[in-house]
Amino acid sequence: MSIGRFIFLLALIFPFGMFAQKSEPISDESKVPAYELPEVLKTFSGRTVKNVKTWEKKRRPEILSVFENQVYGKVPGELKISDVEMLEQDSDAFGGLAIRKQLALVFRNNGKTLRAEVLMYLPKSDSKVPVFLSYNFLGNHTVCDDPHIRLTESWVPDQPAYGIINNQVTEQSRGVDSNRWPIERILKAGYGIVTMYYGDIDPDKNDFSDGIHPFFYTGNQQKPRLNEWGSLSAWGWGLSRILDYLETDPQVDAHRVAVMGFSRLGKAAVWAGAQDVRFAMVISNESGCGGAALSRRKFGETLAVINKNFPHWFCDNFKFYSDMESALPVDQHMLLALVAPRPLYVASAEDDWWSDPKGEFLAAKFASPVYNLMGLPGLPATDMPAVNEPVMGTIAYHIRSGKHDVTDFDWDQYLKFADMYLKR
Repeated sequence: MSIGRFIFLLALIFPFGMFAQKSEPISDESKVPAYELPEVLKTFSGRTVKNVKTWEKKRRPEILSVFENQVYGKVPGELKISDVEMLEQDSDAFGGLAIRKQLALVFRNNGKTLRAEVLMYLPKSDSKVPVFLSYNFLGNHTVCDDPHIRLTESWVPDQPAYGIINNQVTEQSRGVDSNRWPIERILKAGYGIVTMYYGDIDPDKNDFSDGIHPFFYTGNQQKPRLNEWGSLSAWGWGLSRILDYLETDPQVDAHRVAVMGFSRLGKAAVWAGAQDVRFAMVISNESGCGGAALSRRKFGETLAVINKNFPHWFCDNFKFYSDMESALPVDQHMLLALVAPRPLYVASAEDDWWSDPKGEFLAAKFASPVYNLMGLPGLPATDMPAVNEPVMGTIAYHIRSGKHDVTDFDWDQYLKFADMYLKR
């Protein structure tokens, strides 16, 4: 019996966290408990992985299976885009700098219909362009003050300061997140930007009666099964469906799509990139617990905290590991390793202790052996670099000054990294 299967059965027999020793989140590095990471290049049966073939045929699939069944949850079926509705298009956006497209991806199944709206800005070019693909938090209209962007009609968490009341947006929320989206700068660098409000795929609340999940229910099912997808897995699934569309867009080079995400959406981006090898680059911006940070360090946000505060994000099997991180056969360095051989960028912020910057660095470091196995440099640092001094191999990392956010400094590095690997 495989380790993944054993843990799955154990989770069925015992209540979640039955043997857990409760602990408070750690913010002092001296209090990090002793831990031992699973070896990324040693199979669950104890076999050392010595070549790329064994990694691809044995080790990578078994790691991916554990993350699918024990962490994020397996997508219970296949669903393709039913229709694409072009809602608006302008070839003279940003003062003539760009092409703007607004379209809806339509999904139908089980007598249900879901429409998820995509906003695209593409630089004018005679050839197909590379793009950054990233979800946004509050609606497409919040990434820019462009008055032509459609206001989302989807459920959005209340933020009265932004004019979001009774879970509906207003004109007041237009452009409120634009500081995180230097669209004009990205366009001038030769890249497009593609975004979607993540709540179009699954509203970010502990309720599985809406969003994409019910499209796959059978019989009287009302929520995903123990090993089936939580919201993060659904959001990752949605990123892959956007990529499905981009493969049909004659102005986009779908072989040069960088999937990027911040915070919880960074978790979704890394999971999407780990599963879907069509993404050419993966960027994690302060994704923290359940993203790029090592779980076994128990620093900042822990599995117990995240499962309590956001019970819908992961599959129900994951709750078994709350305060039992060492029982999990994998840790996040193994998730990052699934991105290999594609370029991976992990970014942290100095004041964002909740996301465990050191744990993010160490996960990138310990993912590097897989890149090395493939003849690639991985992360070119053995020790955590100084603040605001990025290091870039096939894996890149920086910790910048400041708080949990996406800043111009972050985008400076992502554009440099993309120039290294996506420009041709």
